[in-house]
Amino acid sequence: MSSFKIASNIGALEAYNALAKLNSKTQKAQLRLATQKRINSVADDTSGFNIGKSLEAKVALMQAAQKNVGSAKDMLATAESQLVSIRDMITQIKAKVADSGNAAADLSSLAADVRAIADEINSAISSTKFNDTELLTSTSAAAGSGMTFQTGVSTSETLTTTFSTNVALNAAAVSTDVDTLVGSATRTNFTNLETNLNTFESTVAEALGKIGNYIQRLDAKEEFLTSAITNSQASVSRLFDADIALEQLNATKASIGAQAATAMLAQLNMSPQQVLQLFG
Repeated sequence: MSSFKIASNIGALEAYNALAKLNSKTQKAQLRLATQKRINSVADDTSGFNIGKSLEAKVALMQAAQKNVGSAKDMLATAESQLVSIRDMITQIKAKVADSGNAAADLSSLAADVRAIADEINSAISSTKFNDTELLTSTSAAAGSGMTFQTGVSTSETLTTTFSTNVALNAAAVSTDVDTLVGSATRTNFTNLETNLNTFESTVAEALGKIGNYIQRLDAKEEFLTSAITNSQASVSRLFDADIALEQLNATKASIGAQAATAMLAQLNMSPQQVLQLFG
């Protein structure tokens, strides 16, 4: 290439283009250092950007599902605590029935004690709530269609808990027997109380068993979600987060190259002046 042309300084133009590319690399590396992100626009990595955003959306959904799992466990723990208390009160009533077998026992006083315990059981059933939702009454969702929680990314990934079926109904049957007992505190009426009391106890035990199974399933779902969230966040990090050490090297390398290119551009920009010597 001839260096004796004035109208077009091709060498200087090429040096200028090289300098522009180096400046662009420097700016990109410095932007990544400033934001700590490898991808700052879709143009940086189109496929990586789309994959990363998709993963971020799934992480958000899994985190929401994780909260749902936590709420479900809290709800079940509330019901479990009250059912354990109710089962203890059933045992207390059974002890009163056993006491009535003592010929010297005051059956009227024992009947009054049974009435007090039965009233507390009914109160426990009606007052057991989670976020104002009844858990043990005969009209509660837990005794009917069940309480459904989304436990995964998809709306189809759900767990429906139904555990208090017949708890309130069997408690009502016991209350009817207690009404009879209070009206006529006889040994026979104490004995008659035992049948429905046993049925009620079995219902409570069954409800506790179901709650235990649900909690086991929720524990497994929570463990999976925790692992999936961690792995997904790690993938997002690999796609989006900048390697600070590498970007610092790139920024330094491009900056040094830009300085050299600037010096060369200055020299090449002056080269056409050599032609002026021909007019000396």
